Amino acid sequence: MTWETVIGLEVHVQLATKSKLFSGASTAFGSEPNTQACAVDLAMPGTLPLANEQAFRYATMFGLAINADIGKESVFERKNYFYPDLPKGYQTTQLEKPIVGPGEVEIALADGSTKAIRIHHAHLEEDAGKSLHEDFHGMSGIDLNRAGTPLIEVVTEPDMSNAEEAVAFAKKLHGLVTSLGICDGEMSQGSMRFDVNISVRQPGGELGTRTETKNLNSFKFMEEAIALEVERQIDVLESGGSIQQETRLYDGDKKRARTMRSKEEANDYRYFPCPDLLPVIIDDEYIESVRAQMPELPEARKARFASEYGLNDYDAGILAGDLATSQYFEILTQRTTDAKQSANWIMGELSAKLNSEEKSIGQSPVSAEQLAGVIERTKDGTISSKIAKQVFEALWQGEGDSADAVIEAKGLKQVSDTSALEKMAEEVIANSPKQVDNYKNADPEKRPKMLGYFVGQIMKASKGQANPQAVNEILLKKLDELL
Repeated sequence: MTWETVIGLEVHVQLATKSKLFSGASTAFGSEPNTQACAVDLAMPGTLPLANEQAFRYATMFGLAINADIGKESVFERKNYFYPDLPKGYQTTQLEKPIVGPGEVEIALADGSTKAIRIHHAHLEEDAGKSLHEDFHGMSGIDLNRAGTPLIEVVTEPDMSNAEEAVAFAKKLHGLVTSLGICDGEMSQGSMRFDVNISVRQPGGELGTRTETKNLNSFKFMEEAIALEVERQIDVLESGGSIQQETRLYDGDKKRARTMRSKEEANDYRYFPCPDLLPVIIDDEYIESVRAQMPELPEARKARFASEYGLNDYDAGILAGDLATSQYFEILTQRTTDAKQSANWIMGELSAKLNSEEKSIGQSPVSAEQLAGVIERTKDGTISSKIAKQVFEALWQGEGDSADAVIEAKGLKQVSDTSALEKMAEEVIANSPKQVDNYKNADPEKRPKMLGYFVGQIMKASKGQANPQAVNEILLKKLDELL
């Protein structure tokens, strides 16, 4: 039986304001638990919230970036529910009149096609605190530092039909908000969290019952969670069962999902206008002042990278999509004057290491300046491309503060001394009579390919430090003399 998957996302984007949405408490990450929750965040008697203008500015920037309507009248409601890390007993959010209306984000897919993902709206709201389970036996701890931190929740239409599209959208959104400077994008710190709504149906049929998998904080976990939930729903339906509308959680370490609770409807939350906050009126002058201060966005940066650095569309798109990656690339290129090598290293060795350790480029142990040193020493022949990877690995492990320091400490400098290489070549030829005879008796057109054995022996003898180009030239000369 054939099934179609239908996916919509709700994305919580933590805004990079210095203070909270309705109080002056700090939003800095990593402080001791419960040191950044003030009386306003806790809704203590006698306190009144005051809206943070910077949060409105950031939300407006996002709306302009996705060509959305900006709500001229922005109203806050109370969303009532009990949860241990929600000290007020309600969340101040927006329902009827959100600040950002319908918009659109275009994604690029692996086959080269593009697809427009519609944004239903994006609203401002305050974050809840955080429940801590790891360090407590039979109990949970509550950290309220995050309570009151400003978010925009971006709600898409159900326009995605597989994990590839959902991840492509998530990455595009990440690049957009980090380029705008409205979010630091550190998903491991909860700066972006994805709720994935998934249903399956017969092709062209009515929408099926959806489930919501909450609080996914990595692209990898999102992809895994979608695949697992789609498979589960199809198995249930093909076994004659029915899908229950529910909220689910995915454990990325155990690769398992479980039911969290039955899914609430909007009326379960008893929304009503917040009596402590007046409507916020946003006029055209304010919107245009925000538009005038908009930074370079990923699409414009992609075009600039292609034009300025001669990159192809694919490379330019990858490097321009994320602000931290684009900044790393530009610093690297300025120091190496070699955009292609810079791009290759970032999308190759660096990206592989970051992915394997689930780090963002902002957490890379190897700075752009350090990597530039590796590329420069490769270009000037001090080290080979193979040794360059060893130097990079040493820098990653903190075994030196620069490429030069690692090369010196480990004795990795490439052997380019002609006399030393000639001696190695003579020894390899003398110890390889069978291979020499094969070379001499081979068709002249096939001889260049037979050099690999001799080159490999010299590289082995030199521990990979012989200059490959010089080795090839010397071997050709020595072997041709035997013909």
